[in-house]
Amino acid sequence: MFGSTLLPHTESSPFHHRSPYAVSKCAAHWYTVNYQEAYRIFACNGILFNHESPRRGENFVTWKITRAVGRIKIGLQSKLFLGNLQASRDWGFAGDYVEAMWLMLQQEKPDDYVVATEESHTVGGILRSGIWDHVVIDKRYFRPAEVDNLKGIATKAKKVLGWKPKVGFEQLVKMMVD
Repeated sequence: MFGSTLLPHTESSPFHHRSPYAVSKCAAHWYTVNYQEAYRIFACNGILFNHESPRRGENFVTWKITRAVGRIKIGLQSKLFLGNLQASRDWGFAGDYVEAMWLMLQQEKPDDYVVATEESHTVGGILRSGIWDHVVIDKRYFRPAEVDNLKGIATKAKKVLGWKPKVGFEQLVKMMVD
């Protein structure tokens, strides 16, 4: 999980690390399990897929694109350098994911949950009309171990927590562009 395989992810999916970030997330998962079992601490693992908001850092592709839309429109930027436009991710609104984390902590016993929209969209799908002429594909932005498609399955979070995302992909992109 954590940016790791091509399969949809559930709480029981195998881990297959494709980046140092993925390895660190897996370690955090097992630290949590260890403390749950060894010290009976109430701790939950939230396997949160890409959670985005207007507060996202500029080094993330969603913010890089949505920020560029405004900058290009007002003449502050002429080019947008990107890598793999076909990479597909399960992007959701961070505020929705915070609600899921809060719900996890309200349960009688700790457990692990996948938090995801169950939809995936390509990097190219974030691009808006009027910006395509400014896009330059740059090999430096291709990842050495790219994961083509990441999509989570949040069945357990929906069933046990009663959680579902409220903000859809188009609304999220508009929020970030605005």
